Amino acid sequence: MTDTKHHGLEGISGVEAGQSLWQTCVDQLAQELPEQQFNTWIKPLTARVRDDLSVVTVLVGNRFKLDWVRAQFGSRISSILEKLSGQSITLELALAPREAPAKVYLPLLRVESGANDEPPDFNEDRGQNGLKNRLNTGLTFDSLIEGSANRMARAAAMHVSTMPGHLYNPLFIYGGVGLGKTHLMHAVGNELLRDKPSSKVLYIHAEQFVSDVVKAYQRKTFDEFKDRYHSLDLLLIDDVQFFANKDRTQEEFFNAFEALLAKKSHIVMTSDTYPKGLTDIHERLVSRFDSGLTVAIEPPELEMRVAILINKARAEGAEMPEEVAFFVAKNVRSNVRELEGALRKILAYSRFNQKEISILLAREALRDLLSIQNRQISVENIQKTVADYYKIKVADMYSKKRPASIARPRQIAMYLAKELTQKSLPEIGELFGGRDHTTVLHAVRKIGGERQQLTELNQQLHVLEQTLKG
Repeated sequence: MTDTKHHGLEGISGVEAGQSLWQTCVDQLAQELPEQQFNTWIKPLTARVRDDLSVVTVLVGNRFKLDWVRAQFGSRISSILEKLSGQSITLELALAPREAPAKVYLPLLRVESGANDEPPDFNEDRGQNGLKNRLNTGLTFDSLIEGSANRMARAAAMHVSTMPGHLYNPLFIYGGVGLGKTHLMHAVGNELLRDKPSSKVLYIHAEQFVSDVVKAYQRKTFDEFKDRYHSLDLLLIDDVQFFANKDRTQEEFFNAFEALLAKKSHIVMTSDTYPKGLTDIHERLVSRFDSGLTVAIEPPELEMRVAILINKARAEGAEMPEEVAFFVAKNVRSNVRELEGALRKILAYSRFNQKEISILLAREALRDLLSIQNRQISVENIQKTVADYYKIKVADMYSKKRPASIARPRQIAMYLAKELTQKSLPEIGELFGGRDHTTVLHAVRKIGGERQQLTELNQQLHVLEQTLKG
């Protein structure tokens, strides 16, 4: 006789008890796991449960996912099932039977001319005020894949979109290229206009603001300039590091900043570095940038990359098998833009060759990228090479010593680690004696900037890069 007195399982048939047991387990996992993780790995699972509840067979879509679910979630699923049923349970994982997929050949993807082009589908006249807000209506919170890399930034951005002018003003989002900073800003604007269509919203790149200041000077139209910027309810401004060395632009942005905050309008900014890491920006402006909430976006983790690939393929009218997404995600780690580039190659290759998407096809489509990955350079090798070149000890790379003879080579090694490996900023920081990722970001920006100005440094870096690349 099966003991089904736990969690409302008593008095129902074995089949119903099994279904209830599995559904309750899934519901509990939904409460425990981040939404994207749950939707990617747990939600698609089905289960067969023996009438006496002693064996639960979880059916998984493919071998890759089966191995992942077993390794990451197997023990937790077993624990929940046993607690719910009040008895020992054997958990088995098996491949779900699969219907033969219909053979679908994919349409050609549009060719995009470059990362700096304006995104398509700009809404040039939205809301009731006639303001050209320059928002891309396709960039919303719903279309942004959430993961631990962007969770805090996404939550803050959503808060701003629902309660502009209150907390997190200004919101300063920073991180490398292609991580979703611009997407988040457009999402804030689109969400606010959805709730309050009469809001005055403007998305603009910092270079455009510079251009507007120059035009206002040339045409003596500063009153119009101020009317435009000082009357906004929400200003979204991208890549504020471009204000460096532009004194008049910084002055005008400071005035706009003060005017907007005074009327409880909201400002959201992005940059490639945290506020205090910005160079050639007036201190009082940096202070304003840092006065609200500053939050980083990191390169996406594996599960997030898998979900991004599957979702973006679906948006293009294609189904990417999970094992293929897993394969690509393991080999493309730096940012979302590179993931999209890899996906574009795979879909185009599938279309041109009239072949279904598979790991074999993905390997062929990405052969150039994979050959680079196979020659990957380790952070440890970079540290040793740089230490030898500048005649310091390898141990100095991890130490807390700060004389210039050590700090400088350490910064150079951090810069090369970011340029030549797929490691994230936190991972690099950990390999340099547990340093914070902001320290690494500062080093990368500093050395990268000086490389453009100092011929000797550029030559040294070139020698080091050639040595490391063999």
